[in-house]
Amino acid sequence: MTLQRQIGFWLGAAGALALFLYLFHGVLLPFIAGLILGYLLDPLANRLEKAGLNRLGAAILILVVASVVFAAILIIAAPLLAHQLAAFIDALPGLVTRLQTLASEQGAALSEKFGFDPKVSSDELQKSVGDIAKQGAQWALGFLKSLISGGQALMSLLSLIVVTPVVAFYILLDWDRMIAAIDSWLPEHNREIIRGLARDMDRAINGFLRGQSLVCLFLGAWYGIGLSLIGLNYGFLIGISAGLLSFIPYVGSLTALVLSAIIAIVQGWPSWSLFVMAMLVVGTGQFLEGNILTPKLVGASVGLHPVWLMFALFAFGSLLGFTGLVLAVPIAAAIGVLCRFALGRYLESPFYKARAIERSEGG
Repeated sequence: MTLQRQIGFWLGAAGALALFLYLFHGVLLPFIAGLILGYLLDPLANRLEKAGLNRLGAAILILVVASVVFAAILIIAAPLLAHQLAAFIDALPGLVTRLQTLASEQGAALSEKFGFDPKVSSDELQKSVGDIAKQGAQWALGFLKSLISGGQALMSLLSLIVVTPVVAFYILLDWDRMIAAIDSWLPEHNREIIRGLARDMDRAINGFLRGQSLVCLFLGAWYGIGLSLIGLNYGFLIGISAGLLSFIPYVGSLTALVLSAIIAIVQGWPSWSLFVMAMLVVGTGQFLEGNILTPKLVGASVGLHPVWLMFALFAFGSLLGFTGLVLAVPIAAAIGVLCRFALGRYLESPFYKARAIERSEGG
Protein backbone atom coordinates (compact mmCIF):
# COMPACT_ATOMS: atom_id res chain seq x y z
CA MET A 1 0.00 0.00 0.00
CA THR A 2 1.40 3.41 -0.97
CA LEU A 3 1.84 6.21 1.53
CA GLN A 4 -1.05 8.15 -0.01
CA ARG A 5 -3.38 5.19 0.37
CA GLN A 6 -2.31 4.65 3.96
CA ILE A 7 -2.98 8.29 4.77
CA GLY A 8 -6.33 8.09 2.99
CA PHE A 9 -7.28 4.96 4.91
CA TRP A 10 -6.48 6.42 8.34
CA LEU A 11 -8.13 9.76 7.52
CA GLY A 12 -11.23 7.88 6.36
CA ALA A 13 -11.27 5.83 9.57
CA ALA A 14 -10.92 8.99 11.67
CA GLY A 15 -13.71 10.66 9.71
CA ALA A 16 -16.01 7.66 10.16
CA LEU A 17 -15.32 7.69 13.91
CA ALA A 18 -16.01 11.43 14.12
CA LEU A 19 -19.29 11.00 12.21
CA PHE A 20 -20.32 8.13 14.48
CA LEU A 21 -19.62 10.20 17.60
CA TYR A 22 -21.54 13.18 16.22
CA LEU A 23 -24.60 11.13 15.21
CA PHE A 24 -24.85 9.02 18.36
CA HIS A 25 -23.36 11.26 21.06
CA GLY A 26 -26.77 11.54 22.69
CA VAL A 27 -26.73 7.88 23.75
CA LEU A 28 -22.99 7.33 24.14
CA LEU A 29 -22.35 8.97 27.52
CA PRO A 30 -23.01 5.94 29.79
CA PHE A 31 -21.04 3.67 27.45
CA ILE A 32 -18.06 6.03 27.24
CA ALA A 33 -18.15 6.55 31.01
CA GLY A 34 -18.18 2.78 31.50
CA LEU A 35 -15.30 2.36 29.07
CA ILE A 36 -13.22 4.99 30.88
CA LEU A 37 -14.08 3.50 34.27
CA GLY A 38 -13.08 0.02 33.11
CA TYR A 39 -9.87 1.41 31.61
CA LEU A 40 -8.94 3.15 34.86
CA LEU A 41 -9.72 0.09 37.00
CA ASP A 42 -7.96 -2.45 34.77
CA PRO A 43 -4.59 -2.18 36.60
CA LEU A 44 -6.39 -2.94 39.88
CA ALA A 45 -8.01 -5.99 38.30
CA ASN A 46 -4.58 -7.15 37.12
CA ARG A 47 -3.22 -6.85 40.66
CA LEU A 48 -6.12 -8.85 42.07
CA GLU A 49 -5.47 -11.51 39.43
CA LYS A 50 -1.84 -11.71 40.54
CA ALA A 51 -3.08 -12.04 44.13
CA GLY A 52 -5.03 -15.19 43.21
CA LEU A 53 -8.49 -14.05 42.04
CA ASN A 54 -9.69 -14.96 38.57
CA ARG A 55 -10.72 -12.18 36.19
CA LEU A 56 -14.44 -12.63 36.86
CA GLY A 57 -13.97 -12.49 40.63
CA ALA A 58 -11.73 -9.43 40.37
CA ALA A 59 -14.25 -7.59 38.17
CA ILE A 60 -17.15 -8.39 40.52
CA LEU A 61 -15.21 -7.36 43.63
CA ILE A 62 -14.09 -4.05 42.10
CA LEU A 63 -17.57 -3.12 40.89
CA VAL A 64 -19.23 -4.03 44.19
CA VAL A 65 -16.75 -1.97 46.24
CA ALA A 66 -16.96 0.96 43.80
CA SER A 67 -20.79 0.87 43.87
CA VAL A 68 -20.87 0.83 47.68
CA VAL A 69 -18.43 3.76 47.92
CA PHE A 70 -20.37 5.75 45.30
CA ALA A 71 -23.69 5.07 47.03
CA ALA A 72 -22.26 6.11 50.41
CA ILE A 73 -20.90 9.37 48.98
CA LEU A 74 -24.21 10.03 47.23
CA ILE A 75 -26.22 9.41 50.40
CA ILE A 76 -23.98 11.68 52.47
CA ALA A 77 -23.33 14.53 50.02
CA ALA A 78 -26.42 14.68 47.79
CA PRO A 79 -28.91 16.01 50.39
CA LEU A 80 -26.53 18.77 51.51
CA LEU A 81 -25.72 19.76 47.92
CA ALA A 82 -29.39 19.77 46.94
CA HIS A 83 -30.29 21.91 49.97
CA GLN A 84 -27.53 24.45 49.32
CA LEU A 85 -28.32 24.59 45.59
CA ALA A 86 -32.01 25.30 46.28
CA ALA A 87 -31.06 27.92 48.87
CA PHE A 88 -28.57 29.55 46.50
CA ILE A 89 -31.13 29.77 43.68
CA ASP A 90 -33.68 31.32 46.07
CA ALA A 91 -31.13 33.79 47.43
CA LEU A 92 -29.64 34.77 44.07
CA PRO A 93 -31.95 37.78 43.38
CA GLY A 94 -31.27 39.15 46.88
CA LEU A 95 -27.54 38.52 46.45
CA VAL A 96 -27.50 40.50 43.21
CA THR A 97 -29.50 43.33 44.78
CA ARG A 98 -27.18 43.49 47.78
CA LEU A 99 -24.13 43.52 45.50
CA GLN A 100 -25.66 46.41 43.54
CA THR A 101 -26.30 48.36 46.73
CA LEU A 102 -22.78 47.82 48.06
CA ALA A 103 -21.25 48.89 44.75
CA SER A 104 -23.34 52.05 44.69
CA GLU A 105 -22.70 52.98 48.33
CA GLN A 106 -18.96 52.31 48.25
CA GLY A 107 -18.57 54.05 44.90
CA ALA A 108 -20.21 57.19 46.32
CA ALA A 109 -18.12 56.96 49.51
CA LEU A 110 -14.87 56.71 47.54
CA SER A 111 -15.90 59.69 45.42
CA GLU A 112 -16.43 61.82 48.49
CA LYS A 113 -13.24 60.64 50.21
CA PHE A 114 -10.95 61.41 47.29
CA GLY A 115 -12.88 64.48 46.20
CA PHE A 116 -13.55 63.74 42.56
CA ASP A 117 -16.75 63.90 40.62
CA PRO A 118 -17.36 60.54 38.95
CA LYS A 119 -18.56 60.58 35.38
CA VAL A 120 -20.74 57.59 36.19
CA SER A 121 -23.49 58.18 38.73
CA SER A 122 -24.16 55.78 41.59
CA ASP A 123 -27.42 54.71 39.95
CA GLU A 124 -25.62 53.95 36.70
CA LEU A 125 -22.90 52.05 38.60
CA GLN A 126 -25.52 50.08 40.46
CA LYS A 127 -27.30 49.26 37.21
CA SER A 128 -24.02 48.21 35.57
CA VAL A 129 -23.10 45.88 38.42
CA GLY A 130 -26.59 44.41 38.36
CA ASP A 131 -26.41 43.87 34.61
CA ILE A 132 -23.03 42.13 34.92
CA ALA A 133 -24.26 39.90 37.74
CA LYS A 134 -27.46 39.02 35.89
CA GLN A 135 -25.53 38.34 32.70
CA GLY A 136 -23.15 36.08 34.60
CA ALA A 137 -26.03 34.17 36.15
CA GLN A 138 -27.76 33.81 32.79
CA TRP A 139 -24.50 32.60 31.18
CA ALA A 140 -23.99 30.01 33.94
CA LEU A 141 -27.55 28.75 33.66
CA GLY A 142 -27.31 28.69 29.87
CA PHE A 143 -24.03 26.75 30.04
CA LEU A 144 -25.55 24.16 32.36
CA LYS A 145 -28.62 23.91 30.15
CA SER A 146 -26.49 23.40 27.04
CA LEU A 147 -24.53 20.63 28.74
CA ILE A 148 -27.71 18.88 29.83
CA SER A 149 -29.51 19.23 26.50
CA GLY A 150 -26.38 18.66 24.41
CA GLY A 151 -25.41 15.48 26.23
CA GLN A 152 -28.82 13.78 25.99
CA ALA A 153 -28.20 10.25 27.16
CA LEU A 154 -31.89 9.33 26.70
CA MET A 155 -32.38 8.33 30.31
CA SER A 156 -29.98 11.04 31.49
CA LEU A 157 -28.80 10.43 35.04
CA LEU A 158 -30.74 7.17 35.45
CA SER A 159 -29.14 5.78 32.29
CA LEU A 160 -25.70 6.83 33.51
CA ILE A 161 -26.15 5.18 36.90
CA VAL A 162 -27.61 1.93 35.54
CA VAL A 163 -25.68 1.40 32.30
CA THR A 164 -22.21 2.63 33.28
CA PRO A 165 -21.47 -0.07 35.93
CA VAL A 166 -22.65 -2.81 33.54
CA VAL A 167 -20.42 -1.54 30.73
CA ALA A 168 -17.48 -1.12 33.13
CA PHE A 169 -17.96 -4.72 34.36
CA TYR A 170 -17.78 -6.19 30.86
CA ILE A 171 -14.85 -3.94 29.92
CA LEU A 172 -12.97 -5.15 33.01
CA LEU A 173 -13.85 -8.75 32.22
CA ASP A 174 -12.83 -8.66 28.56
CA TRP A 175 -10.14 -5.94 28.48
CA ASP A 176 -7.16 -8.19 27.79
CA ARG A 177 -9.05 -10.13 25.09
CA MET A 178 -10.19 -6.88 23.46
CA ILE A 179 -6.65 -5.50 23.34
CA ALA A 180 -5.33 -8.78 21.92
CA ALA A 181 -8.03 -8.81 19.25
CA ILE A 182 -7.37 -5.21 18.22
CA ASP A 183 -3.63 -5.90 18.13
CA SER A 184 -4.21 -8.81 15.75
CA TRP A 185 -6.06 -6.51 13.34
CA LEU A 186 -3.13 -4.10 12.97
CA PRO A 187 -1.40 -4.10 9.56
CA GLU A 188 1.76 -6.21 9.85
CA HIS A 189 4.01 -3.73 8.05
CA ASN A 190 3.24 -0.89 10.51
CA ARG A 191 2.38 -2.93 13.59
CA GLU A 192 5.33 -1.86 15.73
CA ILE A 193 4.86 1.82 14.86
CA ILE A 194 1.17 1.68 15.79
CA ARG A 195 1.97 -0.19 19.00
CA GLY A 196 4.47 2.52 19.95
CA LEU A 197 1.92 5.26 19.28
CA ALA A 198 -0.68 3.36 21.32
CA ARG A 199 1.73 3.06 24.25
CA ASP A 200 2.44 6.80 24.12
CA MET A 201 -1.30 7.57 24.02
CA ASP A 202 -1.91 5.18 26.91
CA ARG A 203 0.73 6.88 29.06
CA ALA A 204 -0.66 10.34 28.28
CA ILE A 205 -4.33 9.48 28.83
CA ASN A 206 -3.71 7.23 31.82
CA GLY A 207 -1.50 9.74 33.60
CA PHE A 208 -3.89 12.63 33.09
CA LEU A 209 -7.13 10.82 33.97
CA ARG A 210 -5.81 9.24 37.15
CA GLY A 211 -3.78 12.25 38.26
CA GLN A 212 -6.38 14.89 37.47
CA SER A 213 -9.15 12.82 39.06
CA LEU A 214 -7.19 12.80 42.33
CA VAL A 215 -6.55 16.54 42.01
CA CYS A 216 -10.26 17.21 41.49
CA LEU A 217 -11.22 15.05 44.49
CA PHE A 218 -8.70 16.80 46.73
CA LEU A 219 -9.70 20.32 45.63
CA GLY A 220 -13.41 19.55 45.99
CA ALA A 221 -12.85 18.32 49.54
CA TRP A 222 -10.45 21.15 50.41
CA TYR A 223 -12.67 23.96 49.12
CA GLY A 224 -15.92 22.39 50.33
CA ILE A 225 -14.76 21.58 53.86
CA GLY A 226 -12.62 24.71 54.25
CA LEU A 227 -15.29 27.17 53.09
CA SER A 228 -17.91 25.41 55.23
CA LEU A 229 -15.71 25.54 58.34
CA ILE A 230 -15.24 29.32 58.07
CA GLY A 231 -19.02 29.73 57.87
CA LEU A 232 -19.36 30.83 54.23
CA ASN A 233 -22.87 30.40 52.89
CA TYR A 234 -23.10 27.68 50.21
CA GLY A 235 -19.43 26.84 50.89
CA PHE A 236 -19.85 23.10 50.35
CA LEU A 237 -21.69 23.69 47.05
CA ILE A 238 -18.99 26.10 45.85
CA GLY A 239 -16.22 23.70 46.83
CA ILE A 240 -17.68 20.61 45.18
CA SER A 241 -18.55 22.57 42.02
CA ALA A 242 -15.02 24.00 41.83
CA GLY A 243 -13.54 20.54 42.36
CA LEU A 244 -15.60 19.03 39.56
CA LEU A 245 -14.71 21.91 37.24
CA SER A 246 -11.00 21.59 37.99
CA PHE A 247 -10.55 19.13 35.11
CA ILE A 248 -10.78 22.25 32.92
CA PRO A 249 -7.55 24.22 33.48
CA TYR A 250 -8.09 27.35 35.60
CA VAL A 251 -11.92 27.11 35.51
CA GLY A 252 -12.30 25.30 38.84
CA SER A 253 -9.97 27.61 40.73
CA LEU A 254 -11.50 30.70 39.11
CA THR A 255 -14.99 29.49 40.05
CA ALA A 256 -13.98 29.02 43.69
CA LEU A 257 -12.22 32.40 43.76
CA VAL A 258 -15.00 34.49 42.22
CA LEU A 259 -17.99 32.89 43.96
CA SER A 260 -16.38 32.73 47.40
CA ALA A 261 -15.16 36.34 47.11
CA ILE A 262 -18.58 37.70 46.13
CA ILE A 263 -20.50 35.75 48.76
CA ALA A 264 -17.94 36.51 51.46
CA ILE A 265 -18.14 40.26 50.77
CA VAL A 266 -21.94 40.32 50.75
CA GLN A 267 -22.30 38.01 53.75
CA GLY A 268 -19.61 39.56 55.94
CA TRP A 269 -19.97 43.25 55.12
CA PRO A 270 -18.78 45.60 56.59
CA SER A 271 -16.21 43.23 58.13
CA TRP A 272 -13.48 41.88 55.83
CA SER A 273 -12.58 38.91 58.05
CA LEU A 274 -14.78 36.40 56.20
CA PHE A 275 -13.41 37.58 52.86
CA VAL A 276 -9.81 37.20 54.07
CA MET A 277 -10.49 33.69 55.40
CA ALA A 278 -12.20 32.65 52.16
CA MET A 279 -9.27 33.94 50.12
CA LEU A 280 -6.86 32.02 52.38
CA VAL A 281 -8.77 28.78 51.81
CA VAL A 282 -8.93 29.28 48.04
CA GLY A 283 -5.38 30.62 47.77
CA THR A 284 -3.94 27.70 49.76
CA GLY A 285 -5.84 25.25 47.57
CA GLN A 286 -4.49 26.90 44.42
CA PHE A 287 -0.96 26.88 45.84
CA LEU A 288 -1.18 23.16 46.66
CA GLU A 289 -2.66 22.42 43.25
CA GLY A 290 -0.06 24.35 41.26
CA ASN A 291 3.07 23.48 43.24
CA ILE A 292 2.46 20.04 44.73
CA LEU A 293 -0.59 18.16 43.42
CA THR A 294 -0.43 18.77 39.68
CA PRO A 295 3.38 18.36 39.35
CA LYS A 296 3.35 15.16 41.45
CA LEU A 297 0.12 13.51 40.28
CA VAL A 298 -0.21 14.72 36.69
CA GLY A 299 3.21 16.10 35.78
CA ALA A 300 3.91 16.26 32.05
CA SER A 301 2.08 13.00 31.33
CA VAL A 302 -0.31 14.49 28.80
CA GLY A 303 2.25 16.63 27.01
CA LEU A 304 -0.43 19.17 26.08
CA HIS A 305 -0.29 22.91 26.45
CA PRO A 306 -3.07 24.18 28.78
CA VAL A 307 -4.42 26.45 26.01
CA TRP A 308 -4.80 23.51 23.62
CA LEU A 309 -6.42 21.49 26.40
CA MET A 310 -8.89 24.29 27.15
CA PHE A 311 -9.70 24.64 23.44
CA ALA A 312 -10.31 20.90 23.14
CA LEU A 313 -12.63 20.88 26.17
CA PHE A 314 -14.72 23.82 24.96
CA ALA A 315 -14.75 22.65 21.33
CA PHE A 316 -15.83 19.10 22.11
CA GLY A 317 -18.23 20.34 24.77
CA SER A 318 -19.85 22.65 22.23
CA LEU A 319 -20.15 19.92 19.59
CA LEU A 320 -21.08 16.92 21.74
CA GLY A 321 -22.28 18.37 25.05
CA PHE A 322 -21.19 16.63 28.22
CA THR A 323 -20.15 13.58 26.19
CA GLY A 324 -17.67 15.84 24.42
CA LEU A 325 -16.22 17.02 27.73
CA VAL A 326 -15.65 13.39 28.74
CA LEU A 327 -13.97 12.61 25.41
CA ALA A 328 -12.01 15.84 25.04
CA VAL A 329 -8.89 14.94 27.04
CA PRO A 330 -8.38 11.43 25.59
CA ILE A 331 -8.87 12.67 22.03
CA ALA A 332 -6.69 15.75 22.59
CA ALA A 333 -3.95 13.56 24.08
CA ALA A 334 -4.18 11.15 21.13
CA ILE A 335 -4.00 14.02 18.64
CA GLY A 336 -1.01 15.42 20.52
CA VAL A 337 0.83 12.09 20.25
CA LEU A 338 0.05 11.85 16.53
CA CYS A 339 1.20 15.44 15.92
CA ARG A 340 4.48 14.84 17.75
CA PHE A 341 5.00 11.63 15.76
CA ALA A 342 4.28 13.43 12.48
CA LEU A 343 6.65 16.26 13.43
CA GLY A 344 9.38 13.74 14.30
CA ARG A 345 8.95 12.00 10.96
CA TYR A 346 9.08 15.33 9.16
CA LEU A 347 12.32 16.32 10.93
CA GLU A 348 13.84 12.98 9.89
CA SER A 349 12.57 13.19 6.32
CA PRO A 350 14.72 14.01 3.25
CA PHE A 351 12.48 17.02 2.61
CA TYR A 352 13.50 18.70 5.89
CA LYS A 353 17.13 17.55 5.80
CA ALA A 354 17.55 18.61 2.18
CA ARG A 355 16.40 22.11 3.06
CA ALA A 356 18.75 22.14 6.07
CA ILE A 357 21.64 21.10 3.81
CA GLU A 358 20.71 23.82 1.28
CA ARG A 359 20.74 26.45 4.02
CA SER A 360 24.12 25.29 5.32
CA GLU A 361 25.61 25.24 1.83
CA GLY A 362 24.16 28.62 1.04
CA GLY A 363 25.68 30.01 4.27
